[in-house]
Amino acid sequence: MSDLISARQTARRLEDAVRSVVRGQDAALRNILACLAGGGHALVEDVPGTGKTTLAKAIARAVSGSVFKRVQFTPDLLPGDILGVSIFDPRTQEFRFRAGPVFCDILLADEINRAAPRTQSALLEAMAERQATIDGERYDLDALFFVIATQNPVEFRGTYPLPEAQMDRFMIQSRLGYVGPAEERAILAAQIGSHPVDSLAPVIDRADLLELLSATREVRIGEELRGYIVDLVAATRGRAEVQLAASPRASIALMRMAQALSLFEGRDFVIPETIQSIAADVIAHRLVIAPEAKLSGMSGRRVVAEILASVPVPV
Repeated sequence: MSDLISARQTARRLEDAVRSVVRGQDAALRNILACLAGGGHALVEDVPGTGKTTLAKAIARAVSGSVFKRVQFTPDLLPGDILGVSIFDPRTQEFRFRAGPVFCDILLADEINRAAPRTQSALLEAMAERQATIDGERYDLDALFFVIATQNPVEFRGTYPLPEAQMDRFMIQSRLGYVGPAEERAILAAQIGSHPVDSLAPVIDRADLLELLSATREVRIGEELRGYIVDLVAATRGRAEVQLAASPRASIALMRMAQALSLFEGRDFVIPETIQSIAADVIAHRLVIAPEAKLSGMSGRRVVAEILASVPVPV
């Protein structure tokens, strides 16, 4: 219990620090931090200028001792630019591996859908297994490896839809959206002299964050709620409007997110409302909707909403 109390305090300090920089996005911010605590990766989709990059930088600055790398995805980016390459050293007559930016704690994959699918897919192994195979050699990544990727809506020029396998690697897909006028005035006031992220001081260290990740697994989730999660995910299969349904990876992600979010909410156990609140962010982006259903206005989030309304809630 003491570990969970300490973890809740760590979560609160981290959330308060990032919230001091990213204003008016409390719900999305908590979900993304819960994704970090749950050991997953987050995809943030929104129009330019809504604070996606600032959010990632604020998280990294709030954690002392973490290694932060940023990759700006462009059409000419190659897989080796992310993973690393072997370079021939004429002095030793041997190839020497030069690690790419993927070897870090927090990786910002900025505008990931501006790169070609081949380059996007370079992250598949790293995100799923925390390892990278380069020139036949396996390189292990650190236990603290968090990818926060940003993407512009796919209708923007110069963007490529992420492959289904890549989308499935993200624990959640979130949106920030526009803030209200009051929050926007506060943002202007905060940036008169300098950007607030530049003065953000660390509030936890790397060891604290690793303990938070470990404590999240200790949050209790009963057998009935695990069954509820399975029922929600299984309900995406067999629907006429869904070409590709959610896999068991979605069930695991929903359970981990529910545990982490419960910790941020101040509880050491999961309740159905927490599962329901995060279900769309976890499941919707994994679904491929049939073209004719899209024309009728169907979307992944609408499918999840219908499932939540139809699947019985355990009592």
